[in-house]
Amino acid sequence: MELESDTFDLLDVQLLSALEIDARASFSRIGAVLGVSDQTVARRFRRLCAQGGLRVVAVRDAVRLGQDEWMVRLRCAPDAAQTIADALARRPDTSWIGLASGGTEVVFGTRPRSPGAYDDLLLGKLPRTPSVVEIRAHQMLHRFYGGPMGWTRKFGVLTEDQIAALRPEPVTATGPARVPAEDEPLLAVLERDGRATYPELQRATGRSESAVKRRLAALLASGAVYIDVEYHSETLGYPFAAALWITTSPAALHSVGEALATHTEVAYASATAGPSNIMVTSVVKNSAGLYDYLSGPLGHLPGVQHVEATPFLRRVKQLTYQKPFR
Repeated sequence: MELESDTFDLLDVQLLSALEIDARASFSRIGAVLGVSDQTVARRFRRLCAQGGLRVVAVRDAVRLGQDEWMVRLRCAPDAAQTIADALARRPDTSWIGLASGGTEVVFGTRPRSPGAYDDLLLGKLPRTPSVVEIRAHQMLHRFYGGPMGWTRKFGVLTEDQIAALRPEPVTATGPARVPAEDEPLLAVLERDGRATYPELQRATGRSESAVKRRLAALLASGAVYIDVEYHSETLGYPFAAALWITTSPAALHSVGEALATHTEVAYASATAGPSNIMVTSVVKNSAGLYDYLSGPLGHLPGVQHVEATPFLRRVKQLTYQKPFR
């Protein structure tokens, strides 16, 4: 993949890639690996935050925690779609939200905190919303790409030696993936700022700094939590995104999903229950790039039977709530 941006350059993509490997790495460590000063890294980081939508946040991994995760499609009256999307974005149980299909569809991910929360949203509030014409809910069954696996690694801007130097020291998990109640104050801070310092985490939790370090390391090692990096794909010269709803033969489901995970145009891919059995978020330069992908790498995959593409008009939410980026 090639960077095509008038504002950001190769060093910016290297910084994003470094953060996807270890989002809590110090600026001095990143600078040493990239061959620049820590002041340069800090300056680039601040600019990416201000102009590229960069955020570093802790995310509970629903896959590792064994929690239900859904992708929901709402067909709406065009004059109500933005209002509905903004209301959904304020909910803590929603993740990616986008307006699609020319502004007549809202696509969003949700991780219900409890069965009651799921029933309240999908069986209660949304069906009673007058402007919602149709609801289609797809349960996520298996993640092929996404989550802890960041998209910028597909740019190949770091060498194997740089990647190895950036990887945090491995910690052996001592138990199953779970988030104990006593770790909630720790996560509350990290879900707002994944790079919060240990003294900040110490003050928020009332624990010693060494205890905070142990608990965070244990959460990350178990896979219950990962530190994610979100940013606008426009930053890298790829402003065009679409949800792809793919139908395969049952026997080809896994092989198609594994192949999709290797495609540079794929930022997220998951097997789903519902009318289609794979959902993909594709990120390309423009509509011609989407056509090339649909008619080329995707269209030639054995086992693909049908593809529905719904281009996103705008993004309303990624991992944390934000104003629409236009």
